[in-house]
Amino acid sequence: MRTVHRPVQAESGIAAIEFALLLPLLVFLVMAVSDFARGLQANMVLINLSREAANLASRSKLQLTDNSQAIIGAVAASAPPLDMKNKGMLYITKLMGYKDSSGTMTTVVLEQYRWDDSKNNTGFRVSGYAPVSKLWSCPSWNTSTGACSNIATGASAPKVALMSGSLFDGEIIFVVESFYKFNLLFGDKKLGSLTVPNFGTNLYSMTVF
Repeated sequence: MRTVHRPVQAESGIAAIEFALLLPLLVFLVMAVSDFARGLQANMVLINLSREAANLASRSKLQLTDNSQAIIGAVAASAPPLDMKNKGMLYITKLMGYKDSSGTMTTVVLEQYRWDDSKNNTGFRVSGYAPVSKLWSCPSWNTSTGACSNIATGASAPKVALMSGSLFDGEIIFVVESFYKFNLLFGDKKLGSLTVPNFGTNLYSMTVF
């Protein structure tokens, strides 16, 4: 039986060609995995931030008018590797169950605060980043306290869909929303019909406590 030996140089040349053909796909996969891992990490941090802030707001013995910025600043400081100072925003909204004149239970907004700390010069006044709250959009803000200004009360109080009809009359809950301006490294990059997924600009988390 006769054995045919393929030259070593020919085998190495074939391997080099195969690697060159696969390299773009490998690079594309690394790009996709990198952005996915960063986005997942950022989202997990945001979830923890909203949970901790909601917990502090609901358990605090002080009024939100006195400590909302302290709560937000404390949890934002625990956010690394996220750059919350320049790319993050948190909202604390105080809601209450309210029975209207027809006996219908609704959920109304009592107070809302965004991160805008004049004492420590942090939040919106530094970043300029303030995506609109997905719970309720405040029409005007007090730039000294970070509080939503002139919220109507009683029958005129702004209503939200969250837990509408599920709260008792006078029952109070706190909602914290956290946002982060996520910068993609490779988002929307294409290789033929394949595209690196785009997580969007504003990552978001909400916790009700």
